[in-house]
Amino acid sequence: MAKLRKEFSSEYKWNTKDLFNSDDECLLELELLDKELEKYQNYQNKIMDSAKNLYELLSFDSDISMRLEKLYIYGHTNHDAETTNVFYQELFGKIKNLAVKHAAATAYIVPEILKSEYSLVEKYLKELKDLQKYELTLKHIFRSKEHILSSEVESALSQYANVIDSAEDIASSLTDSDFSYGNITVDGEEVELTDSNYSLFVRSNDGIVRASAFTKIHEKYAEFKNTLANTLRVEVEKNIVNAKLRNYKNSLEASLFKNEIDSKVYTNLIDSVHNNLEPLYKYFGLKKKILGLDELHIYDTYADITKSSKKKYSYEDATKLIKKALEPLGENYQTLLDKAFNEGWIDWANNEGKRGGAYCTACYSVHPYVLMSYEETLEDISTLAHELGHAMHYYYACQNQSFEDYGYSIFVAEVASQVNEILLSRYLLENTASKEEKLKIIDDLLQKYKSTIFRQTMFAEFELFMHEYMEQGNVLTHEVMGNKYYELNELYFGDGVLVDDLIRHEYLRIPHFYMNYYVYQYATGFTAAVSIANKIYEGKKDVLENYLEFLKLGCTKNPIDSLKVAGVDMTSGEVFADCLNYMDELVLEYEKLLGSENCE
Repeated sequence: MAKLRKEFSSEYKWNTKDLFNSDDECLLELELLDKELEKYQNYQNKIMDSAKNLYELLSFDSDISMRLEKLYIYGHTNHDAETTNVFYQELFGKIKNLAVKHAAATAYIVPEILKSEYSLVEKYLKELKDLQKYELTLKHIFRSKEHILSSEVESALSQYANVIDSAEDIASSLTDSDFSYGNITVDGEEVELTDSNYSLFVRSNDGIVRASAFTKIHEKYAEFKNTLANTLRVEVEKNIVNAKLRNYKNSLEASLFKNEIDSKVYTNLIDSVHNNLEPLYKYFGLKKKILGLDELHIYDTYADITKSSKKKYSYEDATKLIKKALEPLGENYQTLLDKAFNEGWIDWANNEGKRGGAYCTACYSVHPYVLMSYEETLEDISTLAHELGHAMHYYYACQNQSFEDYGYSIFVAEVASQVNEILLSRYLLENTASKEEKLKIIDDLLQKYKSTIFRQTMFAEFELFMHEYMEQGNVLTHEVMGNKYYELNELYFGDGVLVDDLIRHEYLRIPHFYMNYYVYQYATGFTAAVSIANKIYEGKKDVLENYLEFLKLGCTKNPIDSLKVAGVDMTSGEVFADCLNYMDELVLEYEKLLGSENCE
């Protein structure tokens, strides 16, 4: 049974006192900020009257937004660390309500600014030097001009935000709270199957356990296929309606617009993966042989090829291993890792009621925060290295950019995290003599290729299909979606894998389909990260310096140009080719380690 949070010492918990010294201090700020929102009305219908007015409004909004970010981070970190704590449930709810109120209070700003021409902004920028701090913000506003609605409509939409986004909440409430998958037999004992431990069982060395977990999970989703298909259909329809209201060509363009990503980047990713499926098929063929199976079912592709290691890594072991693996990133990066480990950036505690999974969140005025539940495994160390990549990306951006410009695009967000994971894997490969451990490390890397490039691209293709199908006037049903999802699995897994019929229900359990064309960025981010990490590891000239400059950029360059600073051109096929070449190398090494007797 998990320990209570109070049973963990402070070194295993993040330090939220860096945000507010006490809950009372937070509540006082919440009350003060609520009253401050009333001042927004003082600027209405006056913003563009002078450079001074524009500057004062933007400065006021920046201050309020920074304070609101601090409140939000305090609320959600304390809530996530102990979700059963009623006080933090209520506090976080109040803070989220304040965020909605802030959105409504500021809804008039962008439409009012856009009543003027950008030439007036250029005039004001010359008149008032201090206003230049917000030049990039103003450029982004005017870039969106044709997609911004009237202040009245924007205000109404902001107040309906929670309702508009309710499809995901309904689906997750059903699956998280009401679903029960029953028990499966593991090592002769009955064990409850849950969404969170499913990934553990589907990787089991025991084929019966894998099959049982796969079947029970997907049979439960099949029971509710019409309800969950409808919630997803509503989500897709929301994206389509939003695109129409805001004068975009389609939902894909609407989603990619903010990050200045051409739709061709999305479709080129799908085409590139279609043309490079052979290394994945070869990997599955090798896996089938090492597992000794007559048929490789789709759930068998997740299986660990070696028995799970019993080795435990203490808190101290984890910090030392991560620091050693990330030495190629330089002395300054090492210093920042020490700050993360020693100054309360990380919540390691595996306490009762803690939110599952792992993430990194940032507060501009303080520092990043990393959540995980550390269970002393090598997989946990890899997860921590991943999240610390996000943390360092945030920290470098915060230290080098203004509050307005520190927030980088989701498109580049996964690059820094994956660079750390790849460097960790390469370090482990070079520093173990054990054949079995090397096989495990390479298999984990190949699984990452499978899950991050191939699987996420398959998800991206499915997401594009759903939106285009509805945009053409068709009706999305579970049958339509299930059939398409099954077809895509057949394509991506190939003839060497038996695609079980139950897989047609898997799309119902993918939460990222409620995130509006999000998943493709995992694939593009991993592709860029492989190129960067391998060049850093090999010590190629100027690569590290360019990478650290990339981490500092925030949103001062668009994502494609930001990655060019790091030496990666996502508009060319070269980066993807480099990534697949490294996969080929891994497959060859995998085959070599397995030995000719297993691969004939």
